[in-house]
Amino acid sequence: MKQRKTTLTFAGQAGFILESADGYRVGVDLYLSNCCERYFGFKRLMPYLYDPLDLKLDTVVATHAHYDHFDPDSVPLLLRDGKTALVCARDVKDEVVKLGLDEKNVTYLAVGDVYKNEQVTIKAMPCDHGELAPDALGLLITLDGKRIYITGDTAFRRDYFENPELAGVDVLILPINGAFGNLNSEEGARAAGVIRAGLTIPCHFWNFAEHGGDPAAFAEAMKRDHADLPYLLMRLGESIEL
Repeated sequence: MKQRKTTLTFAGQAGFILESADGYRVGVDLYLSNCCERYFGFKRLMPYLYDPLDLKLDTVVATHAHYDHFDPDSVPLLLRDGKTALVCARDVKDEVVKLGLDEKNVTYLAVGDVYKNEQVTIKAMPCDHGELAPDALGLLITLDGKRIYITGDTAFRRDYFENPELAGVDVLILPINGAFGNLNSEEGARAAGVIRAGLTIPCHFWNFAEHGGDPAAFAEAMKRDHADLPYLLMRLGESIEL
């Protein structure tokens, strides 16, 4: 029988699911509904990949309170068993209260805080998502000894990306939509060149017409400026072994 490996699955927009070799599952910034159209007029363009009622997670993580990262239609369903932990930025608290969620399994993080259990370590890292999301976070996640750095929604900040703690990360995940204060494709490639991860994966493109994002331009910039650095454009629902 094939030995299980640590896996990473792209769930669309900025969402990813990490699964350890023994089946511990972490969902990060999962956008599983179309609530952004109802609240803001941003229509979902990508197919629905998961029904939250069918998705079993051990930990749900939200880097900030924007609804394409903390999905108010889906999070209560993901937490329905009363055992799944919610780990999130401090600005998510208002949404947790609004939804009437039980806070006994909720952990709020600020930059530098660490959530840790026997399976996973999640450290809150700084990001720069602008004045409208001052509590937004990046994440340094360690699972099965693999280190995954998710920049979160952020502008280009060399001072953040040069953090020695990020040296040697196995995977770098960053936005490339170039709107609402986020990295664009060229800036994403520049960030990859600073961090020099074992593998760089762009996200935050194509889910909304208003968000933009050009993965082909990101790939061209990587080939041109950082030909020695591996990157991967992931298909919606694609899983890779780390």
